[in-house]
Amino acid sequence: MTKFILSIDGGGIRGVIPAAVLTVLTEKLAKRGKTLPLHRYFHLIAGTSTGAIIAAGLTCPRPGRPTEPAADPKTLLDLYKKKGPDIFDIGLFRKMANFGGLFEERYSADALEKILIEMLGKRTEVKDALGKVLITAYDIHARRAVFITNADKDHERFYVWQAVRGSSAAPTYFEPALVEDLAKTAHGQTPMLPLIDGGVFANDPAMAAYVEGSKLGWRENGDEMVILSLGTGSANRKIPYQQAKSWGAGGWINPANDTPLISVLMQGQSSTASYQLNKLLNREPPSFAEGATVVTLANKANLNYFRLDAPLVGANDALDDATPKNIADLEKFGRVLAQKHDLALEEIAERIKAIQL
Repeated sequence: MTKFILSIDGGGIRGVIPAAVLTVLTEKLAKRGKTLPLHRYFHLIAGTSTGAIIAAGLTCPRPGRPTEPAADPKTLLDLYKKKGPDIFDIGLFRKMANFGGLFEERYSADALEKILIEMLGKRTEVKDALGKVLITAYDIHARRAVFITNADKDHERFYVWQAVRGSSAAPTYFEPALVEDLAKTAHGQTPMLPLIDGGVFANDPAMAAYVEGSKLGWRENGDEMVILSLGTGSANRKIPYQQAKSWGAGGWINPANDTPLISVLMQGQSSTASYQLNKLLNREPPSFAEGATVVTLANKANLNYFRLDAPLVGANDALDDATPKNIADLEKFGRVLAQKHDLALEEIAERIKAIQL
């Protein structure tokens, strides 16, 4: 049996891109008579940071409607358009008080938390998700990666909105999140985990999702894992040597420079994960072009790993440029990306067509 995994990268407001790609995929599925929510077709949906917002929206039950997902791709795309400017609103007082984020976090998390609670509910736990979901974060006390998922009974007792808040707490942008581990609370242990953005170690969570699928026995059972991995557009601006050599610690993390260190870490991990999974899951690994799997009529049937991404052109690659113009440019980029990789999306849709529910 084929197990389908959907993985969505981190990238701040650039989450508009995978949301746009997923709207195209749902249209392709609808043409094939597959009109159920995406969590019914993907056996696991993984996300980091902005990808965690999408993953949770697609799998978490809607408040007051426990059998329906909180959002579909179109709803998520609208969320970025309408609420993105609120999330990344620095405010004049905060800007003056902290020199644009140099001495404390650039943004208040209040707007983000309000939006997450409205969409996901305040008491809904990861164990209550309608499908398998994986959210990554990093514990700054224990100094370890955290994998929050209902694919593992030991890691599912978290409120969904808090898990997403922790996963999206990008250093210098938002303060760390205190997230309650409800399993520890039940056993009388210290329950609060201080979490930051999972992008510091798994901006592309596809490899983590592959491991969770393996833990579920999918490999041992002879199942094939097919992964659709969606990027958020890769930064293509060169970091000028003449500038970088004199930056020092402050320059590498300064939001005024678009926090280049964070960008390097995120993009480096994403490119590593895609390289590894291409070799691991594709019997005859195809070449990569601009960070994406090269899918052809000749090789598409032999592929089990599909990576869709490209250098971001025509839009700002900053994580927090939520101006209406840039959001529109990001959506356009996402739709062009989907068109460019139409063969890959068609292949995924065609294989999902065979799922009997």
